[in-house]
Amino acid sequence: MIKATNVLTAAAAALWLGAGAAAADKLDDVIDEGVLRCGVVLDFPPIGYRDANNEPAGYDVEYCKDLAAALEVEAEIIPVTWAERLPVIVTNRADVVFGGTSDSLARAKTVGFSVPYAIYYAQVVVGAGTGITSFEDLRGKRVAAAVGTVPEQEWLKIAKEWGEEGNYQGYQSENEVFLAVAQGKADAGITTNTAVLPVTQQYDSLVAGPRMPWGTDYTSVVGPRTDVTWLNYLNLFVTHQVRSGRYQELWGKYVGGEAPELRIPGVYY
Repeated sequence: MIKATNVLTAAAAALWLGAGAAAADKLDDVIDEGVLRCGVVLDFPPIGYRDANNEPAGYDVEYCKDLAAALEVEAEIIPVTWAERLPVIVTNRADVVFGGTSDSLARAKTVGFSVPYAIYYAQVVVGAGTGITSFEDLRGKRVAAAVGTVPEQEWLKIAKEWGEEGNYQGYQSENEVFLAVAQGKADAGITTNTAVLPVTQQYDSLVAGPRMPWGTDYTSVVGPRTDVTWLNYLNLFVTHQVRSGRYQELWGKYVGGEAPELRIPGVYY
């Protein structure tokens, strides 16, 4: 007959081993595997793009490499579309996403967010001959945006209010949005302020349009929703990027000027 004390000891050992297994998390996994898989949107210059050698480049690519260096692992860039940013985390095809992802409460039901690592505001690029110089000039115009983005969601609210949902055009990537406007298939394409200069330099037929009326877009590093240890590490990483001056260095290199303040007045991060 097995003594009760032995049974209890065995049960305790099993519980301890189970707890140890459960304690394994994304941080341990990445370090053990020696690779950090970063989902990055590469049609979002200068934040994410491909250089002259077709290699991933930009602000988000550098952030991925910085995080990998902090973890002492290799960085693997996984190109994703705007619509793939959340699914690539949910299906565990990537460990993090650097991709201008707004930290909405709706998205937070599916994935986890770090504190903001970059902020943007929405602006349109327009055809040079459209005469669009103000937000009100967009009435009756064909407006395009990338599918699955906050600009799309915000514009559709306005289009519904104006009764102009039929004028909206959705594309899988911002490059397709810019091309549609350049070819005259759309009158205006919604992007971020950081992309306006390189896009208008790329296309002679495009010019900078008005800023959109919705608020500043606070974007976060995306990770698995339930992995608190990993999200805590990402928060600390973002903090160290700012404290070390690396945030300002990369913003100055790819965007130019003073890096935006990441804190919301009256809110502590």
